Amino acid sequence: MLVIGGGPAGSTIAALLAQRGRDVVLLEKSRHPRFHIGESLLPFNMPLFEQLGVAREIESIGMPKYGAEFVAPEHDKPVMFEFVNAIDNAFPSTYQVRRSEFDHILFRNAARKGARAIEGCRVTGVDFRPGGAAVTAREENGGERTWQARFVADASGRDTFLANRLGLKERSSKHNSAAIYGHFSGATRLPGRAEGNITIFWFDHGWFWFIPLADGATSVGAVCWPHYMKTRKTSPGQFLLDTIALCPALVERMRGAKLISPVTATGNYSYSTSRASGAGYILLGDAFAFLDPIFSTGVFLAMHSGFAGADAVEACLDHPQRARSALKTYDASVHRGIRAFSWFIYRVTNPTMQTLFMGPSNSLRMKEAVLSLLAGDVFGKRPFAASLLLFKAVFYLMSFAYLTRSIRAWRRRRDNIRDADAANAGA
Repeated sequence: MLVIGGGPAGSTIAALLAQRGRDVVLLEKSRHPRFHIGESLLPFNMPLFEQLGVAREIESIGMPKYGAEFVAPEHDKPVMFEFVNAIDNAFPSTYQVRRSEFDHILFRNAARKGARAIEGCRVTGVDFRPGGAAVTAREENGGERTWQARFVADASGRDTFLANRLGLKERSSKHNSAAIYGHFSGATRLPGRAEGNITIFWFDHGWFWFIPLADGATSVGAVCWPHYMKTRKTSPGQFLLDTIALCPALVERMRGAKLISPVTATGNYSYSTSRASGAGYILLGDAFAFLDPIFSTGVFLAMHSGFAGADAVEACLDHPQRARSALKTYDASVHRGIRAFSWFIYRVTNPTMQTLFMGPSNSLRMKEAVLSLLAGDVFGKRPFAASLLLFKAVFYLMSFAYLTRSIRAWRRRRDNIRDADAANAGA
């Protein structure tokens, strides 16, 4: 078994299969610890840490996160969603983490469990053959190595190694965004127990994240329409500062803050693949799909795909006659997670959605249902499904009631997606 990529998805599946006695090779193109964005976790990550045996290590580097604050320019007061108020509140908190430390813990854990974890080794080719695949990779010294693997798990993240090679990657036709981000010192955090909570700030061109980390740094990033990002005439650092200046509520939190990291800009933010598996391979985490990160879903969906993927791979290796069924079950699982969040994400910049979030009603447990979704409770029996359907119905009714505003928001999203299509076509 060979795993491409040593992030949360790859390290999770490698640890699980190695622990079950499988011969696993885990290849990571970089060396840990290395920078990565996506520092905010979900409460339903917590049982996964326990099952992997890394809960105490994650606790040692984590900033406790009990909820999420939302701030919108047309609403006077922020709104706090606390996970303890979800329908299933067995996991009332989670963490903010530096991904360099977090990913390193998971990678080391895979090696402890018996995986052959190799860093500085970039996969350059996969040749699928009956019974497996030949995987070639280039080491830091320029040398090449080849492995014969019975199964390949692609956890290459946004590199989407196999999806690109197999022609499976599709840019999202319903949502498109780009991001620019960096780390700051001296930003003003929420008081008391809420200090580690994430804050989401909406503004004219998208939204900001504000993520406090345990070492005193704060991760701040803007997720924007691509046409706004194309207006940049300055350095990424100055453009981020100029963008922050467009959000008065965030400006207040950033008074006296100092940029302490390079600023990174990322485009083509949302994509998916037409399938998550095939004969001899599966796609995990961001190698399968990536959503707008407003609900902090990335690490959770990646790790869940590692757990579901480990079961699928074992079934394929031990019972080849059941391989198709096992992969179909895996596909359904990862698609379910994407679908659960995507309806909300596609509408997150819609004024009606902002109104519902900023004035949440718990009529028929709608607020509790949305909280359960935000906590990551999307793969179980979901007793709150009816309440979520009601929330969606209210959204559509409010959108109809404010039809002119809704049409304007729809046209804006459509035009931005078309702008991105045109840019991609001209690239």
